[in-house]
Amino acid sequence: MIDFSIFGSKARQLAGLDISSSSIKMVELSERDKGGYNVERYAIEPLPRDAVVDGNIANLDAVADAVGRLLRRFGSGVKNVAMALPAASVITKKIILPDGLREQEMELQVESEANQYIPFPLDEVNLDFNVVGPAPGSPGEVEVLIAASRKEKVEDRVAVAQSCGLKAVVLDVESLAVESAFELVSRQLPGGGADKVVALIDIGASVMNVSVLRNGRQVYSREQAFGGYQLTQDIARQYGMSIDEAEAAKRSGDLPDDYARDLLRPFMDSVALEVSRALQFFFTSTQFNQVDHLVLAGGCATMPGLGDVVGGRTQVATLIANPFAGMGLSSKVRPKSLLADAPSLMVACGLALRRFDT
Repeated sequence: MIDFSIFGSKARQLAGLDISSSSIKMVELSERDKGGYNVERYAIEPLPRDAVVDGNIANLDAVADAVGRLLRRFGSGVKNVAMALPAASVITKKIILPDGLREQEMELQVESEANQYIPFPLDEVNLDFNVVGPAPGSPGEVEVLIAASRKEKVEDRVAVAQSCGLKAVVLDVESLAVESAFELVSRQLPGGGADKVVALIDIGASVMNVSVLRNGRQVYSREQAFGGYQLTQDIARQYGMSIDEAEAAKRSGDLPDDYARDLLRPFMDSVALEVSRALQFFFTSTQFNQVDHLVLAGGCATMPGLGDVVGGRTQVATLIANPFAGMGLSSKVRPKSLLADAPSLMVACGLALRRFDT
């Protein structure tokens, strides 16, 4: 039974709802008459520590409460949302099938292929597929992306949405949502990044995701255990705060004068070192020996000056991700706030773009 709407059809009204380990983020976009998009509204709501652990919802009530608070600030009118599962919770596989199959025939083929790659009984998973396009170098065949996840992973996110009066009409994969938003960011690179090797480094609270792309195709991916929670722990130790107090102070910037010198700068140096290590892993495990551009995303990328620190260490041109550059802004959106928050909104933006899928 194909019942996992990763690749659902477009909805008339749809907002992107991203549940990460540290916060809930929501973005709503609209289409301009002459092409392009407008940012209608967005909101970010912090999550209690351990409400989401390793991408899994550990405390459904706490997450639902946070979504409820976010919706009160976001405003009324939102019913349909696109949500995402962490890549670690989804098995994806590209397969080649004959072109011209009817949908029912394709479903049967997909289920047959899925049995080879999914280490669980099919009745325990949600499964979906999407035709990517003609298979490279194989006339008469198409490339099909299969995605599958354990049902409980899907049901937890759907339950959060339902408890807040929302309907999850699309369940995407976080890495695919980021790549959708990255298409907008890549336009800001010289020549649109054509024929260049671009490393997208998404640094969250506890995980750094590295995705290397060339002409929109992923050529490498890696996950490293590193993120902004390390800085939160440093703040808590240095200033005798609880973890929650340290996280709140980090977000507000309400910290002593020595914070930038003693904690923030050393942490940014650590980020640069981790990025440098990630590039070395990439070079040693692929045929590539250089990266032309670095794009930093995720909550850590909002730190002022991080692009200069990373670029200085790696000697690679570094851009802070802003998928909203060039978009129109509604009166509800403060430009300065959106610019500061943009790197952390890549998943939510990619999900919001699902509204315009054909």
